Amino acid sequence: MNESSQKQNRQWLRQAFWIWLVIFIAIAGLLAWLDLGAMRQRVHTPPYWQQGLMSAAGATLGLGLCYCIRWPFTSWRHFRRTLVGLAIFATLVAIFYTEEDWRGKRAWENCKRDLEAKGAVLDWNAYIPPPVPDDQNFFTYSTNILLRFQRLQTPEQGAAAAKLSWLRLEPTSSNSFPFLVFSKTNSPVIAELTILLPGAATNGLAINLNDSSARDKIQGSILTTVGRSVNGSQGFHFSELQLRNLSPAKIILQADALPSADALNNLIPSDLVSNIGVLAVAATADPAVFQVKIVSGSVTAAADYIKWSAQFVPAFDEVRAALKRPCAILPGDYSQAYAMPIPNFVIMRALAQTLAQRTQCYLLLGQPDLALHELTLMKDACRILEKPPTGKPETLVEAMINVAITGVYAITVQDGLRLRAWREPQLQAIQSQMETIRLLPFVTEAFREQQVQAINFTTKPNLAKYFSGEMFAAYGLPVTFWDKVKSHAVVFIPQGWIDQNLKFGAEIEQKEIDCFDPNNEQVFPERLDKANSEFDQTFSQYSPFQFIALFSIPNFTKAIRVCALNQTLVNEAQIVCALERYRLAHGEYPETLDMLVPQFIEKLPRDIIGGQPLYYRRTDDGKFLLYSVGWDKTGNAVSPGTSDDVKKGNWVWKN
Repeated sequence: MNESSQKQNRQWLRQAFWIWLVIFIAIAGLLAWLDLGAMRQRVHTPPYWQQGLMSAAGATLGLGLCYCIRWPFTSWRHFRRTLVGLAIFATLVAIFYTEEDWRGKRAWENCKRDLEAKGAVLDWNAYIPPPVPDDQNFFTYSTNILLRFQRLQTPEQGAAAAKLSWLRLEPTSSNSFPFLVFSKTNSPVIAELTILLPGAATNGLAINLNDSSARDKIQGSILTTVGRSVNGSQGFHFSELQLRNLSPAKIILQADALPSADALNNLIPSDLVSNIGVLAVAATADPAVFQVKIVSGSVTAAADYIKWSAQFVPAFDEVRAALKRPCAILPGDYSQAYAMPIPNFVIMRALAQTLAQRTQCYLLLGQPDLALHELTLMKDACRILEKPPTGKPETLVEAMINVAITGVYAITVQDGLRLRAWREPQLQAIQSQMETIRLLPFVTEAFREQQVQAINFTTKPNLAKYFSGEMFAAYGLPVTFWDKVKSHAVVFIPQGWIDQNLKFGAEIEQKEIDCFDPNNEQVFPERLDKANSEFDQTFSQYSPFQFIALFSIPNFTKAIRVCALNQTLVNEAQIVCALERYRLAHGEYPETLDMLVPQFIEKLPRDIIGGQPLYYRRTDDGKFLLYSVGWDKTGNAVSPGTSDDVKKGNWVWKN
């Protein structure tokens, strides 16, 4: 290579280096500027080494583009070749888009035809509710209700709601929630154990520690002293008695020798009163006397909670009055499914939990009529989510909040039955309420509308709004530079790919819908498990025909299982109310459930899993066993499932 060529190459390298360096500095500066904005908005930013690699890669690509753009203009021949290449490339792109759009459109139209043949209504306009007169609508009963029970959509509504004290249910420092917290410095004595040695006079009142029944007698005396207790749905613990003024039980024990505190701790487990706190046996100055203390935990006396929550009674009465109206449709625009008005789920949950706890406290205080009054409002409040008169549009979130509130309702009824606090009039009323609870039709309708909402959502303009974050800006979520880049990239997605995503998502959702039979009140676990397996297998590999479904299809599996479990709990509670009425009338539970019909129950609910009768038998201890086969259909195994893993074991009624 001659000296002139070497000099030319060195000059070209210097020029390339400086161009590369300028582009690198420009990209690095842009990323640094974006990072400052991201940090101010508390958005995650990549580490500096990743930013350096991105800047280097971008500079290298930019350098290549510079020389590629420059090359066609170096001669007329290069320019003509570039034009020919661009024409060929444009033709190939046009052919690709045309073929993909035709194939996607054909696939989606065939899918839509099949779904409509099965009765699916895929036009969102069919789900838009008709106008409701203000004087017939729950939400327009008062400004209080509108501000509390709708998710706020404007800054003005938010400011007004922030100043509204009406139905502000959460405990705050200003409304002095009545806690009694136990600790080492606040350890009330609930029992005093006095040990008598052989030869001491017992007067027949002492419990002999050598007897096999000693443990049960001691624990029974302590439980009687502290009274009954329940766990509230908001994590609080409620007691029947005022434990701060409790007179400790005087328990006399007869023993061959003085026991240690550790030995007595084995007789009195620390979790004996788990709803209240942790127990511990402590020695005293007298070696023959021991004290049983509550050393940790917290509790609220039922009477104190009723007194504290009385501040909300006027608001509860206003909600009761509003619920007498026949309609519950939020005013607003329903033309776009993703932007339609929805209820305030936080206040719905807090309302149900507060009413449940007031019900529990009234039951502890022996006032079942007042307990039923609160329980009935909790049941009636579900109408807000069920959207009478048409029940449309029902979103999946609304349906599942309804399922959750119904679960709280059933568990509250269960607490009253366990405490044997309900009486005949309340049991009849609760049975009548439970006969009207049908969760499956609402959840099934929500799944159908979810299918239509996904179709309504999956358009290029809506996808651009989603990827840009514009849909979430109203909730205060930040919109980053990369979100805007992704939103513009949506333009280049072939329409056929979007149609293929529509087909895939609609078919997946139809398989989930087919797991229900709302008319016969049945759920088919094997169908759902099969659909879920296919779903997981399909998504194990990325495909451009499925990427939208990855974020637009919710977790159907969990929703269906929870719905089935809570409806089963309601069905069981309905039967148990009839069983309790039978016991009140005859002094014992019946041999079979058929003995309840028709005097105590008109028709026995069947197992939602499989459609067979629920399993029942009377037990030797004067109680009964009632259960569903559960999700895995384990039959007579009677392996109780848990709320954490509802797909294993039987769904057993706790009594």
